[in-house]
Amino acid sequence: MGYEVFVGFVLMVVNYLVLIICVLVSVAFVTLLERKILGYIQIRKGPNKVGFMGILQPFSDAVKLFTKEQTSPTLSNFLVYYMSPVFSLFISLLVWAVVPYEQGLMNFELGVLFFLCCLSLGVYSTMSAGWASNSKYSLLGSLRAVAQTISYEVSLALILLSFLFLVGGFNFELFSLYQEKVWLLWVVMPLSWVWFASCLAETNRTPFDFAEGESELVSGFNTEYSSGGFALIFMAEYASILFMSMLFSLMFLGGTFLGISSYLKLVAMAFIFIWVRGTLPRLRYDKLMYLAWKSFLPVSLNYLIFYMGVKL
Repeated sequence: MGYEVFVGFVLMVVNYLVLIICVLVSVAFVTLLERKILGYIQIRKGPNKVGFMGILQPFSDAVKLFTKEQTSPTLSNFLVYYMSPVFSLFISLLVWAVVPYEQGLMNFELGVLFFLCCLSLGVYSTMSAGWASNSKYSLLGSLRAVAQTISYEVSLALILLSFLFLVGGFNFELFSLYQEKVWLLWVVMPLSWVWFASCLAETNRTPFDFAEGESELVSGFNTEYSSGGFALIFMAEYASILFMSMLFSLMFLGGTFLGISSYLKLVAMAFIFIWVRGTLPRLRYDKLMYLAWKSFLPVSLNYLIFYMGVKL
């Protein structure tokens, strides 16, 4: 019995490592996809020199970033400054453990709670990165990013709670089971819009990218980061975008992650993230906070009470 448990554990770890490698490769190609799509939106080509039609561009960027000189500000809190990007990427990759594959991966019962824990932990890496840099620009950027993330986490958690009443459990696999006949997107259309907008804010994407408002904040909490540290923050952001796309397709568009259709939905959602960036200008900061507390919070609370009533 002990031997079987050990083999099961080793297989689980190997499967998870394979998933992480696939996520990191897909992060590379999502950056390429974004640059290509933004290029065509702006009537230009995008990367097209390195490899066939620019397909090796992400790898050349990675080599360039990781081989550049690693600088650190003299007055920075070095250990925290150094570890924040690593922790940020670690959290972004750890949260992929909740993907409900039927066999092999973790697929634990409390996946929703684990996701919410990882979502909350992401704030600390942003905050410590801004604080440890000991730069006023970084600190301002991190404060704004943290305030924004915490504000939109509330509506995300409430929307997720509404779905927990509908599907009756904390396991993400239940979403697949309940959507065999009809997608939840058609049942809860307004909530899906609120969820998507909150995901944009949560991942610091346009039109909510205040963490890097170049005009007034230089570059936000990552001002003092260069080479490897910047690359890790960048990878963490895109891993989060991919994860949020996966979560949207799982929660609203049904399907299991054993067929190719779910991955096509994931790519479609990632495309919409990029499309929004090419279309919308940045909001004003007070409008962002107003949207979170005066619009999204009442809507998600009302839906939560409504679904509680429906379930009862």
